[in-house]
Amino acid sequence: MDEHSEPQVRVVDRRWWAQADAAQSTPTAEPEPVKGPKPTYIEQLEQRVADMSAEFDQARARMRRDMEREVGRNTRAVLAELLDVLDNLDRAIAAAGEDESPLLVGVRLVRDQFLSKLEGFGVVRLEALGEPFDAMQHEAIATSPVDDPELDGRVVAVVAEGYAIGDELLRPASVVVGARA
Repeated sequence: MDEHSEPQVRVVDRRWWAQADAAQSTPTAEPEPVKGPKPTYIEQLEQRVADMSAEFDQARARMRRDMEREVGRNTRAVLAELLDVLDNLDRAIAAAGEDESPLLVGVRLVRDQFLSKLEGFGVVRLEALGEPFDAMQHEAIATSPVDDPELDGRVVAVVAEGYAIGDELLRPASVVVGARA
């Protein structure tokens, strides 16, 4: 050997992930076969990635559910506030009495349109008059003496209508309950 020539060194990369790259880059070079299973630290890292991915998917689903719940809650709050407008339209119609003026006809049309828009959101009016008092759907604001035993414990007057959306109560009906004297 010559003093100035360097000895030739052959480097063999035994990393399993590097062998696949070497096989693709040099088609003539045959990669050495992988001996044994993956190193445990690689398996641990893969398991951590799988666990974190599952945790991320759960967090995303939880956030989506929370967001839908919050949007639903806000929608119901807005719809409940709009029920006051409907009450005022009902009061205006009741105050007009039997008068069939064009103004009253217009107020009725607006009320009907407003009711149909609320129904589009799934809001329904709860029937209360004549029904047995139900504390889950009615708010008793007064009692009224009744002679008929059939009216005892029943709603005899409705002060403000109750409304629900789906199975959830938006606002209970404010009612007067009959009480046998």
